[in-house]
Amino acid sequence: MLDWMQALDAALYRFINGTLSCPALDVLMPLMDSSPAFIPVAAAMAILLLWRAGARGRLFVVMLAVVLSLGDTLVTAPMKHLVGRLRPFNDILDAHVLVGRGSSGSLPSGHASLWFAAAFLANAYYPRTRWVLFPFAILMAFSRVYLGVHYPGDVLFGAVIGAGYAAAFLWGLNAAWQTLGRRWFPIWWSNQPCLVLRGQGTAARPLTFTPEEEARLREAQYMRLGYLWILIALGARLGYIASGLTQLSEDEAYQWLWSKNLALSYWSKPPLIAYTQWLGTHLWGDTAFGVRFFSPAIAAILSWVMLRFMARVASARLAFLFLLIVTVTPLLSVGSVLLTVDPLLVLFWTAAMVIGWRAVQPDGSTRHWMWTGLWMGLGFLSKYTALLQITCWMFFFLLWKPARLHLRRPGPWLALGVFAVCTLPVIIWNAQHEWITLHHVATNAKLEKPWRADWEHLKSFPKFFGAESALLHPIFFGASLMALFGFWKRHRDRPLWLFFFTMGAPVFLGYASFSIHSQVQSNWIAAAVIPMFCLMAVYWDERWREGAGAVKWVLVAALGLGFILLPMLHDTDLTWKIAQVRLPANKDPMRRVRGISGIADVVGRARRELLKEGKEVFIITPHYGPASQVTFYLPEARVGLPGSPLVYARVGAIPKSQYYFWPQYRYQGTHNGNRTGQNAIFFVLDDEPSPPPPQLLAEFESVTDGGIIEVKRDKRVFHHVRLFTCRNLR
Repeated sequence: MLDWMQALDAALYRFINGTLSCPALDVLMPLMDSSPAFIPVAAAMAILLLWRAGARGRLFVVMLAVVLSLGDTLVTAPMKHLVGRLRPFNDILDAHVLVGRGSSGSLPSGHASLWFAAAFLANAYYPRTRWVLFPFAILMAFSRVYLGVHYPGDVLFGAVIGAGYAAAFLWGLNAAWQTLGRRWFPIWWSNQPCLVLRGQGTAARPLTFTPEEEARLREAQYMRLGYLWILIALGARLGYIASGLTQLSEDEAYQWLWSKNLALSYWSKPPLIAYTQWLGTHLWGDTAFGVRFFSPAIAAILSWVMLRFMARVASARLAFLFLLIVTVTPLLSVGSVLLTVDPLLVLFWTAAMVIGWRAVQPDGSTRHWMWTGLWMGLGFLSKYTALLQITCWMFFFLLWKPARLHLRRPGPWLALGVFAVCTLPVIIWNAQHEWITLHHVATNAKLEKPWRADWEHLKSFPKFFGAESALLHPIFFGASLMALFGFWKRHRDRPLWLFFFTMGAPVFLGYASFSIHSQVQSNWIAAAVIPMFCLMAVYWDERWREGAGAVKWVLVAALGLGFILLPMLHDTDLTWKIAQVRLPANKDPMRRVRGISGIADVVGRARRELLKEGKEVFIITPHYGPASQVTFYLPEARVGLPGSPLVYARVGAIPKSQYYFWPQYRYQGTHNGNRTGQNAIFFVLDDEPSPPPPQLLAEFESVTDGGIIEVKRDKRVFHHVRLFTCRNLR
């Protein structure tokens, strides 16, 4: 039976793909697959519906986004993987393929399922669209067969699946709203008891609340919506890091190695990141999910803290909007799925700010100050930038006279004492290692470099602002700057606004000024983002309430742009799925977290080939990042950790990474090697032919060029691995 169906499917495929082929369709059908105008047109239509189409239009756009994303993630993609049917061009060699040959499964067709789901949803809200969208969906399904990338059965099954999950999700979400909405969101439910609107929609039920009850319920509704949003975001982020779409960055893999070599501190960073990764990998194993687990958890905790704090000092509505703003801000969004020192710093800096605001109130207690000192201390154990929060407090006390009464009490000084205790691990480790971290930080900041006001230095200033604008969302970044300066001009007598200003502005403006002296990394201002956005939120919320109507539409546009770009920030392959456009590998922002296992495979194959000569083979590379990544993704490299590594990062006479303090393959610095007489694979990530390093020639009896190997992903070259075969370590 299955053979008969497969034969019929193949025959229909040959008829549509071959017999019906003609020059006119060869031009028309590829336009169904990809069009540069699709994304701008779709975005413009979504914005128009949100802006001008009332409740029905807004519900339609939201339901379309939710249902299509859930359907593709939970239904279509897993089914492709489960069925595992090959694309027709793999079996039919004379297939007439007019577009790129996809590597995913063939059954069901993703395009067909998405378009039939979209047509079904549009029909539910705007019935007349059935006469346009269903024929278009059929034409889209036909084009997948004509273009040679799907069997007819694939698109037929995809159409059924798409309409089916659209109906199921629409019914399920509406049923949940009917049941839970009445209980959790009574005001919104009474105004909109049904999520499916046709024509004039379902008649709203009259409100039966007193003004006081309505005000209280609205605040409660926004809080519940905020908690729900935190849970949804946490689930999505955990699913993302479990999906394997990205691999560990250099710093993540490097700090994973730290967790295998626990210490009081490390060469370039405090120790808390190592202990966090140690806990994550002990909970979930030495996997990318284990390494990154606490990043979504930190984002959820931070969101919970800020939701409650902003609701208390402003309003629950503003608190919820603040969560949305934080979600679509690229720097914070990336920090919610990658675990580096920055998420930890931002969490503890923000916690110190929140409890610190309570401490500076007239009735603030010593307990509040002690907690402030502890959170600041944990921030210092995450990243040395936390020291700047002491400067922020100094500015606040300087600028707000009523707060200075606390300086005559023990609270702030006890907080400083708790902070000092938290610095002891770093101080002890550095005292044992000749204060090497101070030297590293000074060198990294180029403190010996003189200040100059020439053009070469001044042009780095606009570069800094351009980079921060991209990372903090151009609209929100501009709104934050306007709030920083607008607040100072109009409302500097407000203690909460001044507090937000002093908790963020000194860091941001300090690094902005320092960018004239030396290059400033874009993430260095991470600690300042939350307080800057808090000031932005309260400033523009007041302007909104004063009658500045443009604020609302600018916010809608900013959030709309953010939610459109957010998925692409997390998966740049979406540009191919939507518009058949791939970013060049060297322009792909995900390049540093993709193709990493491919690098390890190349190095591992070279090592296994050299092992055939009968001697043990180890691996060397000049930089700590690739050394750590290969150690993580090459299974045999983990066996000897921590005391007998297989992969080494070359070190010199002075420390340039934490590898200096770990065992080396030969006498170097403070360690005696034990690999004399063994062979090695030396690799470097470089696409330019070059001779082997002189130090390598001095260390081994012979060094042979192994050439450059390309690491590809989706036919794009993501990395070049240059190999050298080294024999007989002297």
